[in-house]
Amino acid sequence: MTPRERVAAEIAERTGITEAMIERLVHAFYAKVRADEMLAPVFNARIQDWEPHLAQMCAFWSSVALMTGRYHGTPMAKHMPLPVDAAHFDRWLALFEQTAREICPPEASAHFLACARRIAASLELGVANANGVMLGVGERFRRQQEGAMP
Repeated sequence: MTPRERVAAEIAERTGITEAMIERLVHAFYAKVRADEMLAPVFNARIQDWEPHLAQMCAFWSSVALMTGRYHGTPMAKHMPLPVDAAHFDRWLALFEQTAREICPPEASAHFLACARRIAASLELGVANANGVMLGVGERFRRQQEGAMP
């Protein structure tokens, strides 16, 4: 067993997370995203064929939650140009949390949510930076609303 396989097995043993659970979570979560008033337009403008995206997200969450190394993408580069801000990340987290609590036992849900919060915070920092905004500790990225005073 490789060191990576040992770590994945230890996390799986501690949390109960399996590849099948990850697949159920990813598919249920993105079904909610695709129906969400705020998030659906962002995703649907960029994803025409959802099956490859879902497979990639399963690999991503396997890498994040179980440390399997299955994902080989560049999530920051893909998210930096998106027209999103703190409100989008908050909505994404709320849907993810709801789905994780519905699909997963408590230990697995807690593990997924800790990972999701770190990912959302990191991506929000990257999006802000791509828009010329350096966030301080505790600050959130908020886009100027059309017609709003600066």
